[in-house]
Amino acid sequence: MPKKSFQQISSSHLILHPKTLTMEPDPQTLTQFHILPQPTYVDSLRFLPPLSAFDRHIAVASFNSDTSTPTLTLNSITPPTPTTPPTLTPQSSFTPSSRITSLKTTQTPQQNPLIAASTATGSVHILFPNPVDGSFESEVSVPDNVLHLGRITCLDLLESGLECVSVGEDGRVNVISVGDSGLDYRRVVDGKGLVSYSAVRWASPMEFATGGLGNCVQWWDLRRGGAPVSQFKGNWGQGATSGIIHSIDIHPSRKHTCLAGGSNGNVFAWDLRRPQQPIVLSGVDNGETATCISESDVWEVQYDTFMSASDHAKLSSIGVLPAMICSEDGMLAVIKQGEEPIELLAENCAINCFDIDRHNPSDVICGLEWESIALLTRA
Repeated sequence: MPKKSFQQISSSHLILHPKTLTMEPDPQTLTQFHILPQPTYVDSLRFLPPLSAFDRHIAVASFNSDTSTPTLTLNSITPPTPTTPPTLTPQSSFTPSSRITSLKTTQTPQQNPLIAASTATGSVHILFPNPVDGSFESEVSVPDNVLHLGRITCLDLLESGLECVSVGEDGRVNVISVGDSGLDYRRVVDGKGLVSYSAVRWASPMEFATGGLGNCVQWWDLRRGGAPVSQFKGNWGQGATSGIIHSIDIHPSRKHTCLAGGSNGNVFAWDLRRPQQPIVLSGVDNGETATCISESDVWEVQYDTFMSASDHAKLSSIGVLPAMICSEDGMLAVIKQGEEPIELLAENCAINCFDIDRHNPSDVICGLEWESIALLTRA
């Protein structure tokens, strides 16, 4: 498979952000809040597993609308001091075949970081950052229109980094294996455009969940053939069937419960043990509006691993773990079952993506529609 070129960025090419905005955070929810303007549109971002004990990095997928150029950049984070704001320093960059549609990071069994990116023209790129200097050491890819005909809507990496699952608007579901000789793949199903998938998440090395049109969520088991073994159709409220699932998360300690977010502010948990009884956290429940943190598209959901001592004490009794969401109407919030949502940000533009640092879950990064990255530290 052909190698792609990537560039290590020297100090003379650093992109500085002198207009970083340090805003006064709400002391009850945040201890630090900084907005870092960017030169291009931020499509996705992810914390990278630590390259060393003292370094922190984030991978940023961006798009220059003036030149129609997509870029994946690996940035080191310089933390703030009492007198200076934080900065992002680009270490290395890579130009994919087209605009990045999904971005994931993990560690290999050898504790080396790994980045996976999918594109609008159907390619998948796997990159291996150098643990010493943060540069992209190598890259392997599957070219355009091999895995999917057109846009790959989402991909996900196993925690080991050895396999990746991809879904697309063409109705295809593929599993890609990452090996020493490159990438191999097998097609799980080809919907031939009759169905469309927009979200996917691994639950175990043999199981994953997908989401798509009609607020539908499907559960797949690779040991049981090329079809979902369970499915939920979003028919719990009037108009819900016209929605779409944008994001899915599954917690490793509760793989039977799938967290999903999508159109009209809908966020719900789907429990495989009660497949037709969703637990609605935000949106519409049995035709009536439940607590609704947002009335627009929920672009991303993640289980929130940042918990207080009281939250940990209630873990065994609560049905659904706390979840963080971001939305088209500029909300970043934490939702807890049976409680009022905790609003972390309310911006004047869409928050397209976010990530929680799994090694330090008080830290969160967000991609804002107005070409900015927000860095938050929670109280």
